[in-house]
Amino acid sequence: MMRASVKELKQELRERIWRLMEERGIAVFPLPCRGRIPNFKGSDAAAERLRKLPIWKKAKVVFANPDAAQKKVRELALKDGKAVVMASPRLRSGFVVLQPSEVKGAESYAATIKGAFKLGRIVEVPPKPDIIVTGCVAVDRRTFYRLGKGGGYGDREIELIRKLYGDVPVVTTVHDVQLVEGVPFEDGDYPVDVVVTPTKVLYRRKLQ
Repeated sequence: MMRASVKELKQELRERIWRLMEERGIAVFPLPCRGRIPNFKGSDAAAERLRKLPIWKKAKVVFANPDAAQKKVRELALKDGKAVVMASPRLRSGFVVLQPSEVKGAESYAATIKGAFKLGRIVEVPPKPDIIVTGCVAVDRRTFYRLGKGGGYGDREIELIRKLYGDVPVVTTVHDVQLVEGVPFEDGDYPVDVVVTPTKVLYRRKLQ
């Protein structure tokens, strides 16, 4: 019997998490969550927990994924006076930069993909962020390796930022059920540094 490849093991884990989140009613709009970074009940609570961390409070520029699960993170960044850099979906249109002074009173709309493109400025090279926020389907609670939805864009974004600007910390917000034992990984995959759920914060390493 042939052993499953890393890619096959990754997909099996994705399918398991997507199914679990829908069966338990944890996944929320947009549905079905299969094929996506799943939005989840408690995503706002996770964003508020992230908001209390020193690494967040010190950040002036936040690089964020465009998925619904991290919409509240982007909104809070703008409300807290931080510039937000959003990768366009699948990196097709470069990056969108949102300045808090230019979206005052419209932070919630600006934090959506549609709003970001309408109110933000498109650039080819993103400015230096203080933290990277990425979305995940699952995160390994021991190694902190992340599992995305399968396109490889999250890891490409992290790689791009670090090639440009060095070691920028990576943060993710997920539901507690997305913390698992044993996320398969291969070359080109990146662990996250901080995992924030609605109930806890986990650190891979000590951050200044």
